[in-house]
Amino acid sequence: MSDEIAEEAFQFLRAHLSGRIRFDGERVELRVAPTPDGNLVAPVMVAMLRAFDVAIELPDDSDDSLVLQVTLEQVEEDGPDGALCDRWCIYHGEPPDVRWAKILIDAARFKGYFVDGQALARANPFAAQEPALCKELNAHCREAVARAALAASSGGHKLVDPKVVGVDPWGIDVRAQLGIARIPAGTPLRDPAAVRPWLESAR
Repeated sequence: MSDEIAEEAFQFLRAHLSGRIRFDGERVELRVAPTPDGNLVAPVMVAMLRAFDVAIELPDDSDDSLVLQVTLEQVEEDGPDGALCDRWCIYHGEPPDVRWAKILIDAARFKGYFVDGQALARANPFAAQEPALCKELNAHCREAVARAALAASSGGHKLVDPKVVGVDPWGIDVRAQLGIARIPAGTPLRDPAAVRPWLESAR
């Protein structure tokens, strides 16, 4: 596997946070959110937590999709990892299930290649500054966010009432009426101070 394929798979993952989870012969729609350590979090059913062989298809089961082999670890909303549940709600709104899982990425299949989970589970070095960055961008850069999202959209769709919900060196996540849109940074941002200038210069 080349570094280029691993990078493409990572960017694809960050741009597709909705898909299906496959377990015990079942397929159920699932939306995930990235965690600060680079894994994922989602509300889940009890049967998913009990299953031994679990995979997530993003966005579906087509040949162009990313298929993650994962391990689910149950987390409690009022426990030490409760902030992860809040993070999912910030991304997606009201959860469809009452149980939660941290989703550890073991490996993936992408475009016929095997990708190691460590290549996809990248910790966010901006995690400590992320809440303040989201607040700043939402308060002062709404037009720049909408403009950058339009430029990044393959279909040229303008986001209605965009809200920044995630920031990392590789881009930002924006929540709008139709779901989460990813605005990739292209070249990774060197530090949190570089986020706003990059966004405001995006065309």
